Amino acid sequence: MEKLFREVPAEKMSGNPFRMVGQEWMLITPGKPGDFNPMTASWGGFGVLWNQKVVFVFLRPQRYTRTLMDRFDLFTLSFFREEYRPMLEYCGTHSGRDENKSEGAGLTPLETPRGGVAFEEARLVLECRKIYFQDLDPRNFGMEEILPLYPQEDYHRLYIGKVDGVWERRS
Repeated sequence: MEKLFREVPAEKMSGNPFRMVGQEWMLITPGKPGDFNPMTASWGGFGVLWNQKVVFVFLRPQRYTRTLMDRFDLFTLSFFREEYRPMLEYCGTHSGRDENKSEGAGLTPLETPRGGVAFEEARLVLECRKIYFQDLDPRNFGMEEILPLYPQEDYHRLYIGKVDGVWERRS
């Protein structure tokens, strides 16, 4: 990984997190080499909690990626240049239950220093360790506009991950 990426302090990573998550999208990849699944996501964020740099992501119960998030403590968030949008669309519309999505999308898996999986094509990778999760409770929604997002009542599970490493592409 060190040949393609350089580790940087989290405070120095490039990019606007609102744009990165909400408009550019990301791949959430739980697991380890040989047992992983990337999923495209556009909900989540960055922050500080319990004196730790953290990320938070949300997965619906029917997603195959959620079964891996529940099994493994390690996951990565990978961000890409715009030219990789078709790959992100592919990973967002195919299931890892049925196929190897990284192969189908043309991604090259790469083991991270802490044993997770990222992709050679990424421009930015965050290595994360799951430190908390909880299912969303619709009784706690503070805006009525949220409920229509769940017509099947398939409420997301929130995962909070401690950021253990931030890797930026070298060139």
